[in-house]
Amino acid sequence: MTQQPAQPARPQHGASSSIGAPGARHPLSALGALGIFGSLAVGSPAWAASLQLQLELPRLNVAEYHRPYVAVWVEKPGQAGAMAQLAVWYDLKKANNGGTKWLRDMRQWWRQGGRDLSVPADGVSGATRAPGEHSLQLAQHAQLAKLPAGQYELVIEAAREGGGREVQRLPFSWPLRAAQSASAQGEHELGALRLNAQP
Repeated sequence: MTQQPAQPARPQHGASSSIGAPGARHPLSALGALGIFGSLAVGSPAWAASLQLQLELPRLNVAEYHRPYVAVWVEKPGQAGAMAQLAVWYDLKKANNGGTKWLRDMRQWWRQGGRDLSVPADGVSGATRAPGEHSLQLAQHAQLAKLPAGQYELVIEAAREGGGREVQRLPFSWPLRAAQSASAQGEHELGALRLNAQP
């Protein structure tokens, strides 16, 4: 009797294919196709730290109101000069970058490095804001990424044409290894300020 060649065994229903089997898809490639690695990558929203500044510009009862210029930067206590420039709001609509003429009215910012900042600057310059509450997300700012570990102050200065000038400071630690919060209450050109941090 002629012996028939043995037929290959059929895989049982629900059985997994071997990783090395021809045509089998490697589990890691499947994860990549689902975008799992991309969503968990460092720096993605799932892992991103949060450093949020809530800034209030008060409504003032004055005859002629001009939106204030505002600067936000980082200083290290006891050291001169800005460690990071985070935001500068000024009049971007003036022709030939004319709004920069009054940046020096933010005298503290100007002395601490503002005079050396070339504006408009990507990620830093912005238009003036109307009275009300404003939120700035700062954790992913390129300037902060360069800071060495330590204790710092977030400095906020506002100056208004025909008005006054005010500076407030909020302490924080960098990098963000624990939840932090700090608040201050402005007196005239600034309203309520709050800094919230989550690692």
